[in-house]
Amino acid sequence: MHSRIATVWEFILHKRHSGKEVILLYVVDSRGSSPGRRGFHMAVASDQEFCGTIGGGVMEYKFIEMARSYFTSGHTKPSVHRQVHSKKAEKQSGMICSGEQTILVYKLQDDDCPEIDTLLRSLAAWQKGTLQISNEGIRFSTDINNDRPSFFEQQGEDFLYREQTGYKDELHIIGGGHCSLALSELMSKMNFYIRVYDDRPNLSTMAANHFANEMHTLQNYEELRDLIPDGRNQYVVIMTMGYRSDDQAYRTLAGKQFRYIGMLGSKSKINTLADSYRNEIPGLNLDQLYAPAGLDIKSETTYEIAVSIAAQIIMVRNNPDHAVYI
Repeated sequence: MHSRIATVWEFILHKRHSGKEVILLYVVDSRGSSPGRRGFHMAVASDQEFCGTIGGGVMEYKFIEMARSYFTSGHTKPSVHRQVHSKKAEKQSGMICSGEQTILVYKLQDDDCPEIDTLLRSLAAWQKGTLQISNEGIRFSTDINNDRPSFFEQQGEDFLYREQTGYKDELHIIGGGHCSLALSELMSKMNFYIRVYDDRPNLSTMAANHFANEMHTLQNYEELRDLIPDGRNQYVVIMTMGYRSDDQAYRTLAGKQFRYIGMLGSKSKINTLADSYRNEIPGLNLDQLYAPAGLDIKSETTYEIAVSIAAQIIMVRNNPDHAVYI
Protein backbone atom coordinates (compact mmCIF):
# COMPACT_ATOMS: atom_id res chain seq x y z
CA MET A 1 0.00 0.00 0.00
CA HIS A 2 1.36 3.44 -0.93
CA SER A 3 0.70 6.74 0.74
CA ARG A 4 -1.12 9.41 -1.25
CA ILE A 5 2.15 11.07 -2.31
CA ALA A 6 3.69 8.01 -3.99
CA THR A 7 1.96 8.55 -7.34
CA VAL A 8 3.88 11.74 -8.23
CA TRP A 9 7.24 10.15 -7.44
CA GLU A 10 6.35 7.07 -9.50
CA PHE A 11 5.36 9.36 -12.36
CA ILE A 12 8.73 11.14 -12.13
CA LEU A 13 10.74 7.92 -12.24
CA HIS A 14 8.69 6.54 -15.11
CA LYS A 15 9.21 9.66 -17.19
CA ARG A 16 12.91 9.94 -16.38
CA HIS A 17 13.48 6.28 -17.24
CA SER A 18 11.63 6.92 -20.51
CA GLY A 19 14.09 9.68 -21.37
CA LYS A 20 11.75 12.58 -20.61
CA GLU A 21 12.68 15.73 -18.73
CA VAL A 22 10.61 16.51 -15.63
CA ILE A 23 9.93 19.66 -13.62
CA LEU A 24 8.88 19.27 -9.98
CA LEU A 25 6.55 21.93 -8.53
CA TYR A 26 6.50 21.85 -4.72
CA VAL A 27 4.60 23.96 -2.19
CA VAL A 28 7.32 24.59 0.38
CA ASP A 29 5.36 27.11 2.46
CA SER A 30 1.72 28.22 2.80
CA ARG A 31 -0.20 30.66 4.95
CA GLY A 32 -3.83 31.57 5.48
CA SER A 33 -6.51 30.23 3.13
CA SER A 34 -4.16 29.02 0.45
CA PRO A 35 -5.58 26.10 -1.57
CA GLY A 36 -2.14 24.57 -1.92
CA ARG A 37 -0.90 23.47 1.49
CA ARG A 38 2.73 22.86 2.38
CA GLY A 39 3.83 19.52 0.93
CA PHE A 40 1.46 19.63 -2.08
CA HIS A 41 3.40 18.87 -5.22
CA MET A 42 3.14 17.92 -8.86
CA ALA A 43 5.38 16.97 -11.76
CA VAL A 44 5.28 18.19 -15.37
CA ALA A 45 7.01 16.12 -18.07
CA SER A 46 8.43 17.25 -21.39
CA ASP A 47 5.81 15.16 -23.23
CA GLN A 48 3.15 17.58 -21.83
CA GLU A 49 1.80 15.11 -19.25
CA PHE A 50 1.59 16.03 -15.57
CA CYS A 51 0.63 14.44 -12.24
CA GLY A 52 -0.37 15.78 -8.81
CA THR A 53 -1.52 19.23 -7.72
CA ILE A 54 -0.26 22.40 -6.05
CA GLY A 55 -3.75 23.72 -5.34
CA GLY A 56 -5.50 23.94 -8.70
CA GLY A 57 -7.07 26.91 -10.43
CA VAL A 58 -5.45 29.57 -12.58
CA MET A 59 -2.32 29.58 -10.43
CA GLU A 60 -1.63 25.91 -11.09
CA TYR A 61 -2.24 26.39 -14.80
CA LYS A 62 0.27 29.27 -14.80
CA PHE A 63 2.94 27.13 -13.16
CA ILE A 64 2.33 24.20 -15.51
CA GLU A 65 2.89 26.57 -18.42
CA MET A 66 6.01 27.95 -16.72
CA ALA A 67 7.37 24.43 -16.31
CA ARG A 68 6.71 23.62 -19.96
CA SER A 69 8.57 26.76 -21.00
CA TYR A 70 11.67 25.48 -19.21
CA PHE A 71 11.92 22.56 -21.63
CA THR A 72 12.27 24.86 -24.63
CA SER A 73 14.36 27.58 -22.96
CA GLY A 74 16.91 25.19 -21.50
CA HIS A 75 16.38 26.70 -18.04
CA THR A 76 17.79 24.38 -15.37
CA LYS A 77 18.29 26.52 -12.28
CA PRO A 78 15.80 25.99 -9.39
CA SER A 79 13.63 28.96 -8.48
CA VAL A 80 11.29 29.84 -5.61
CA HIS A 81 8.09 31.85 -6.21
CA ARG A 82 5.88 33.50 -3.59
CA GLN A 83 2.24 33.72 -4.67
CA VAL A 84 -0.36 35.87 -2.88
CA HIS A 85 -4.02 35.06 -3.49
CA SER A 86 -5.29 38.63 -3.77
CA LYS A 87 -5.79 41.00 -6.68
CA LYS A 88 -4.20 43.80 -4.63
CA ALA A 89 -0.89 41.96 -4.13
CA GLU A 90 2.25 42.67 -6.13
CA LYS A 91 2.95 38.95 -6.64
CA GLN A 92 -0.65 37.93 -7.17
CA SER A 93 -1.45 34.36 -8.13
CA GLY A 94 -4.63 35.13 -10.07
CA MET A 95 -6.78 33.75 -7.25
CA ILE A 96 -8.77 35.71 -4.65
CA CYS A 97 -9.10 33.20 -1.81
CA SER A 98 -6.62 35.14 0.39
CA GLY A 99 -3.57 33.55 1.93
CA GLU A 100 -0.31 32.83 0.13
CA GLN A 101 1.95 29.98 -0.84
CA THR A 102 5.57 29.60 -1.89
CA ILE A 103 6.31 27.25 -4.77
CA LEU A 104 9.61 25.67 -5.69
CA VAL A 105 10.26 25.00 -9.39
CA TYR A 106 12.92 22.31 -9.69
CA LYS A 107 14.19 20.42 -12.75
CA LEU A 108 14.95 16.78 -11.98
CA GLN A 109 18.52 15.60 -12.43
CA ASP A 110 19.89 12.10 -13.01
CA ASP A 111 21.35 12.02 -9.51
CA ASP A 112 17.86 12.47 -8.05
CA CYS A 113 16.49 9.17 -9.39
CA PRO A 114 18.24 6.80 -6.92
CA GLU A 115 17.07 8.98 -4.04
CA ILE A 116 13.47 8.92 -5.33
CA ASP A 117 13.66 5.15 -5.76
CA THR A 118 14.69 4.78 -2.10
CA LEU A 119 11.88 7.14 -1.09
CA LEU A 120 9.34 5.04 -2.99
CA ARG A 121 10.51 1.83 -1.36
CA SER A 122 10.19 3.50 2.03
CA LEU A 123 6.65 4.69 1.26
CA ALA A 124 5.61 1.25 -0.02
CA ALA A 125 6.76 -0.27 3.27
CA TRP A 126 4.94 2.44 5.30
CA GLN A 127 8.23 3.51 6.82
CA LYS A 128 9.14 7.01 7.91
CA GLY A 129 12.00 9.07 6.56
CA THR A 130 13.13 12.57 5.67
CA LEU A 131 12.93 14.17 2.23
CA GLN A 132 15.21 17.13 1.57
CA ILE A 133 15.23 19.37 -1.51
CA SER A 134 17.88 22.07 -1.93
CA ASN A 135 20.14 23.66 -4.52
CA GLU A 136 22.23 20.50 -4.29
CA GLY A 137 19.34 18.27 -5.36
CA ILE A 138 16.93 15.77 -3.83
CA ARG A 139 18.10 13.68 -0.89
CA PHE A 140 16.24 11.04 1.08
CA SER A 141 17.21 9.58 4.45
CA THR A 142 15.66 7.05 6.81
CA ASP A 143 16.64 9.37 9.66
CA ILE A 144 13.72 11.29 11.15
CA ASN A 145 13.87 14.84 12.46
CA ASN A 146 10.92 14.80 14.87
CA ASP A 147 11.65 18.31 16.14
CA ARG A 148 11.10 19.92 12.73
CA PRO A 149 9.01 17.58 10.58
CA SER A 150 8.39 20.28 7.97
CA PHE A 151 10.73 23.18 7.37
CA PHE A 152 11.70 25.75 4.71
CA GLU A 153 14.30 28.49 4.61
CA GLN A 154 15.74 30.68 1.88
CA GLN A 155 18.79 32.95 1.78
CA GLY A 156 19.09 34.77 -1.52
CA GLU A 157 18.93 32.14 -4.25
CA ASP A 158 19.83 29.30 -1.88
CA PHE A 159 17.00 27.29 -0.33
CA LEU A 160 16.39 24.23 1.81
CA TYR A 161 13.13 22.33 2.22
CA ARG A 162 12.74 19.33 4.51
CA GLU A 163 9.75 17.21 5.47
CA GLN A 164 8.99 13.92 7.14
CA THR A 165 7.73 11.26 4.75
CA GLY A 166 5.55 8.22 5.32
CA TYR A 167 2.65 8.11 7.69
CA LYS A 168 2.48 10.82 10.34
CA ASP A 169 -0.73 9.83 12.12
CA GLU A 170 -1.98 6.51 13.47
CA LEU A 171 -5.64 5.55 13.70
CA HIS A 172 -6.72 2.78 16.05
CA ILE A 173 -10.20 1.43 15.30
CA ILE A 174 -11.46 -0.73 18.16
CA GLY A 175 -14.07 -3.01 16.66
CA GLY A 176 -13.92 -4.69 13.27
CA GLY A 177 -17.54 -4.57 12.08
CA HIS A 178 -19.15 -2.90 9.07
CA CYS A 179 -18.62 0.68 10.30
CA SER A 180 -14.99 -0.15 10.98
CA LEU A 181 -14.59 -1.47 7.44
CA ALA A 182 -16.13 1.69 5.94
CA LEU A 183 -14.05 3.98 8.16
CA SER A 184 -10.87 2.09 7.26
CA GLU A 185 -11.60 2.58 3.57
CA LEU A 186 -12.09 6.34 3.97
CA MET A 187 -9.13 6.95 6.25
CA SER A 188 -6.76 4.88 4.11
CA LYS A 189 -6.85 7.74 1.58
CA MET A 190 -5.76 10.32 4.17
CA ASN A 191 -2.25 9.19 5.09
CA PHE A 192 -3.15 7.41 8.34
CA TYR A 193 -1.51 4.18 9.45
CA ILE A 194 -4.56 2.14 10.44
CA ARG A 195 -4.84 -0.64 13.02
CA VAL A 196 -8.09 -2.52 13.67
CA TYR A 197 -8.78 -4.56 16.80
CA ASP A 198 -11.57 -7.03 17.61
CA ASP A 199 -12.09 -9.93 20.01
CA ARG A 200 -14.17 -12.02 17.61
CA PRO A 201 -12.21 -14.66 15.66
CA ASN A 202 -13.00 -15.34 11.98
CA LEU A 203 -14.99 -12.13 11.61
CA SER A 204 -15.96 -11.68 7.94
CA THR A 205 -15.61 -7.89 7.98
CA MET A 206 -12.11 -8.22 9.43
CA ALA A 207 -11.20 -10.64 6.62
CA ALA A 208 -12.66 -8.21 4.06
CA ASN A 209 -10.73 -5.23 5.41
CA HIS A 210 -7.89 -4.72 2.92
CA PHE A 211 -7.61 -1.01 3.75
CA ALA A 212 -6.10 -1.23 7.25
CA ASN A 213 -2.38 -1.77 7.67
CA GLU A 214 -2.72 -4.13 10.62
CA MET A 215 -5.51 -6.38 11.91
CA HIS A 216 -5.43 -7.67 15.51
CA THR A 217 -7.67 -10.36 16.99
CA LEU A 218 -7.58 -10.04 20.79
CA GLN A 219 -8.43 -12.33 23.66
CA ASN A 220 -9.98 -9.33 25.40
CA TYR A 221 -9.85 -5.57 25.09
CA GLU A 222 -7.59 -5.16 28.11
CA GLU A 223 -4.74 -6.03 25.73
CA LEU A 224 -5.18 -2.56 24.20
CA ARG A 225 -3.26 -1.05 27.11
CA ASP A 226 0.00 -2.35 25.65
CA LEU A 227 -0.97 -2.11 21.98
CA ILE A 228 -2.06 1.54 21.72
CA PRO A 229 0.58 4.13 22.68
CA ASP A 230 0.09 7.69 23.90
CA GLY A 231 0.89 10.57 21.59
CA ARG A 232 -0.25 13.64 19.70
CA ASN A 233 -0.41 11.64 16.49
CA GLN A 234 -2.58 8.88 17.95
CA TYR A 235 -6.30 8.75 17.09
CA VAL A 236 -8.73 6.25 18.62
CA VAL A 237 -12.30 5.29 17.65
CA ILE A 238 -14.21 2.82 19.81
CA MET A 239 -16.93 0.98 17.89
CA THR A 240 -17.17 -2.58 19.22
CA MET A 241 -20.20 -4.86 19.00
CA GLY A 242 -21.78 -3.71 22.28
CA TYR A 243 -21.65 -1.29 25.18
CA ARG A 244 -19.89 -3.76 27.52
CA SER A 245 -16.91 -4.14 25.20
CA ASP A 246 -16.93 -0.38 24.45
CA ASP A 247 -16.81 0.20 28.20
CA GLN A 248 -13.93 -2.24 28.67
CA ALA A 249 -11.95 -0.64 25.85
CA TYR A 250 -12.43 2.88 27.20
CA ARG A 251 -11.56 1.95 30.79
CA THR A 252 -8.44 0.15 29.55
CA LEU A 253 -7.23 3.33 27.83
CA ALA A 254 -8.06 5.68 30.71
CA GLY A 255 -5.05 7.78 31.62
CA LYS A 256 -3.49 7.81 28.15
CA GLN A 257 -3.08 10.91 25.98
CA PHE A 258 -4.40 10.98 22.41
CA ARG A 259 -5.05 13.60 19.76
CA TYR A 260 -8.58 12.23 19.36
CA ILE A 261 -10.73 9.60 21.02
CA GLY A 262 -14.34 8.94 20.05
CA MET A 263 -16.96 6.36 20.90
CA LEU A 264 -19.77 5.26 18.61
CA GLY A 265 -23.25 4.82 20.07
CA SER A 266 -26.56 6.40 20.92
CA LYS A 267 -26.75 9.41 23.22
CA SER A 268 -28.58 7.26 25.78
CA LYS A 269 -25.76 4.71 25.85
CA ILE A 270 -23.11 7.41 26.04
CA ASN A 271 -24.87 9.20 28.90
CA THR A 272 -25.16 5.96 30.88
CA LEU A 273 -21.48 5.14 30.44
CA ALA A 274 -20.44 8.73 31.17
CA ASP A 275 -22.30 8.69 34.50
CA SER A 276 -20.44 5.56 35.56
CA TYR A 277 -17.08 7.07 34.55
CA ARG A 278 -17.72 10.21 36.58
CA ASN A 279 -18.44 8.10 39.65
CA GLU A 280 -15.69 5.53 39.22
CA ILE A 281 -12.71 7.25 37.50
CA PRO A 282 -11.63 10.35 39.47
CA GLY A 283 -10.25 13.28 37.49
CA LEU A 284 -11.52 12.09 34.11
CA ASN A 285 -12.38 14.93 31.70
CA LEU A 286 -15.29 13.59 29.68
CA ASP A 287 -15.63 16.86 27.78
CA GLN A 288 -12.71 15.68 25.64
CA LEU A 289 -14.36 12.41 24.63
CA TYR A 290 -16.09 12.69 21.24
CA ALA A 291 -19.26 10.76 21.97
CA PRO A 292 -21.29 9.96 20.07
CA ALA A 293 -18.34 9.99 17.64
CA GLY A 294 -18.75 11.94 14.40
CA LEU A 295 -20.21 15.22 13.25
CA ASP A 296 -23.97 15.51 13.60
CA ILE A 297 -25.07 15.04 9.98
CA LYS A 298 -27.98 12.70 10.79
CA SER A 299 -25.98 9.67 9.69
CA GLU A 300 -27.85 6.42 9.16
CA THR A 301 -25.89 4.07 6.89
CA THR A 302 -22.46 2.65 7.73
CA TYR A 303 -20.78 4.87 5.14
CA GLU A 304 -22.60 7.97 6.38
CA ILE A 305 -21.41 7.17 9.90
CA ALA A 306 -17.88 6.65 8.60
CA VAL A 307 -17.99 9.99 6.75
CA SER A 308 -19.13 11.81 9.89
CA ILE A 309 -16.33 10.30 11.99
CA ALA A 310 -13.70 10.85 9.30
CA ALA A 311 -14.73 14.51 9.01
CA GLN A 312 -14.47 14.98 12.76
CA ILE A 313 -11.02 13.39 12.88
CA ILE A 314 -9.79 15.64 10.06
CA MET A 315 -11.24 18.66 11.86
CA VAL A 316 -9.26 17.74 14.97
CA ARG A 317 -6.10 16.92 13.02
CA ASN A 318 -6.15 20.33 11.34
CA ASN A 319 -6.31 22.07 14.73
CA PRO A 320 -2.65 21.89 15.90
CA ASP A 321 -3.48 23.01 19.46
CA HIS A 322 -5.89 20.16 20.09
CA ALA A 323 -5.03 17.22 22.36
CA VAL A 324 -7.14 14.82 24.44
CA TYR A 325 -6.34 13.50 27.89
CA ILE A 326 -8.36 10.59 29.25
